[in-house]
Amino acid sequence: MATAPKKPAAKTAVAATKPAAAAKVATKAAPKAAAKADAPARKPNAAFMKPMTISPTLAAVIGTAAIPRTEVTKKVWEYIKKHDLQDAANRRNINADDKLKAVFGGKAQVSMFEMTKLISGHLS
Repeated sequence: MATAPKKPAAKTAVAATKPAAAAKVATKAAPKAAAKADAPARKPNAAFMKPMTISPTLAAVIGTAAIPRTEVTKKVWEYIKKHDLQDAANRRNINADDKLKAVFGGKAQVSMFEMTKLISGHLS
């Protein structure tokens, strides 16, 4: 079973096939988008929606009501934005005021990723 050696394609033939390849890719994407539109909405995980008990330290910032973990994060961000506590040079860092410094374990500045870890210690 011998195969014939392949000849390199001419440049005009390659240029002619590229628009066809782009059109082929575009037609493949269309069915996926339609399938996503028909899919049912995702149900939120019940563990995230469970009301959490908030420590008195964190309650000074966001209030005392038992709320889900997702709402705790939203309320902390509302507090940060209301009091303009994001660092001007690096917006991922939060400069703590007196109330947040107590929540952050005495740290004057934390990153937004470290903040969620520190806040989770105040939830039960």
